[in-house]
Amino acid sequence: MQPDSTTLLREIGYKLPLIGLYDAPESGPFEPVAVPKPGQCIFDFYPDWLKGRTLHINAEHYGCGGAGRYFCGVETRSEESFIKFLVETEGLKASKELMKQWIDHRKLRKFEHGEIFIGPLKPDQYGFLKTVTFLVNPDQLAVLMTGAQYNASPGGPPPVIAPFGSGCSLLIPFDDLDIPQASIGATDSAMREAFPPDILTLTVTKPLFEQLCTLDERSFLYKSFWQDLKKTRAQSASG
Repeated sequence: MQPDSTTLLREIGYKLPLIGLYDAPESGPFEPVAVPKPGQCIFDFYPDWLKGRTLHINAEHYGCGGAGRYFCGVETRSEESFIKFLVETEGLKASKELMKQWIDHRKLRKFEHGEIFIGPLKPDQYGFLKTVTFLVNPDQLAVLMTGAQYNASPGGPPPVIAPFGSGCSLLIPFDDLDIPQASIGATDSAMREAFPPDILTLTVTKPLFEQLCTLDERSFLYKSFWQDLKKTRAQSASG
């Protein structure tokens, strides 16, 4: 059952939809859905998400080649051509050798159903949910990162990561979806034109989402640092 995020979202002043990434067998529960055109970026559908529409991708319609490769296992160019593009055209690594090492190290995501849905949360599809993405301003990013640390011990996996990768790959960058973990995203310049300049993403696994939704009056959400910051922002906005 999807946890109730109402209190959490109210306390952090969150107004945008939470975005779920689902691996589900059929599109019916996600209607209305939108399908990308060839070469189209996943994040071009940001306005659709705001209107309650869900993006549907699979091996037949996946948008850009990067999304096709990462989500659907579709190879649209040779590895040599891909590396050359990333290094010489995009300038993302210092050498082709480094880029090849990164590609060889990066595991492609495997999905059970091959039908990927990205859009506003659907509570009745919680069993198919893989990650939840918050569309955050800097203050919200800061407070949710504190939330990711709230139940974490020093010897465990890092509660928050910020990996290198395409914008779409950072919607599900985790090695283990069963541990509480968050990832900072929307740091790929190639996709940022689709977002307002003050928006980043924080994507979380289901276990962390469930932890965040249980933060109560004992937590930092109700203590002076966060409450004082909210008052300061409110005063600035009214002044």
